[in-house]
Amino acid sequence: MRILLKLSGEALAGEKKTGFDEPTVRKVAAQIKQVIKDNEIAIVIGGGNFWRGRTSGDMDRVKADQIGMLATVMNCMFVSEVFKTEGIDTEVFTPFTCGTFTSLYSKEEAVKSLKAGKVVFLAGGTGHPYFSTDMGTVLFALQIEAESVLLAKSIDGVYDDDPAKNPNAKKFSEISLEEVVKRNLKVVDTAASALALENKLPFMVFDLNEENSIVNTLGDKFNGTRVTA
Repeated sequence: MRILLKLSGEALAGEKKTGFDEPTVRKVAAQIKQVIKDNEIAIVIGGGNFWRGRTSGDMDRVKADQIGMLATVMNCMFVSEVFKTEGIDTEVFTPFTCGTFTSLYSKEEAVKSLKAGKVVFLAGGTGHPYFSTDMGTVLFALQIEAESVLLAKSIDGVYDDDPAKNPNAKKFSEISLEEVVKRNLKVVDTAASALALENKLPFMVFDLNEENSIVNTLGDKFNGTRVTA
């Protein structure tokens, strides 16, 4: 199965909530090593552990978003190198030139790398401002013809309200994309949700910090929320 795994930058930062937490990344690598034999895996990583352009005050939006894109490149390069030390072959693609740091993205090259058994990192978002890594996630998933998007978050699924603020918030075991859009539940941002709905792309939402969460999600012990198309 070909999947696209979206990791939040904040989740990779661990309890520090900023920067890199190497033990957390190594736990992810250990799980990927278990599932890569039976799956083709592409990964998108957010940049929130370094930068959030929406909270950058009076800074020009274009520049703020460009800084965010570079934050995702740093994340993908770091995680890629950790994966390599665990014996996992990887390649990092960006939609813009980063010298010799990364490979320039094309669908053909990304798919070739996936078929060769590499974990493919899709860094830099869409390469354009005003589009989040959520939109990049859905766009890349559609382009590489992924069967599903795995959304690894710091929360264990989709709720009808913010469980951090409302102790009575209800968790969904399954919900449709149409209902997500109608309720404005922010599984991914509105534009990304609409694109996923239009193209019938399902999500699986789960807590990255749960023990063996990625392995369980791709196996028979999924404990998150299925977002159906």
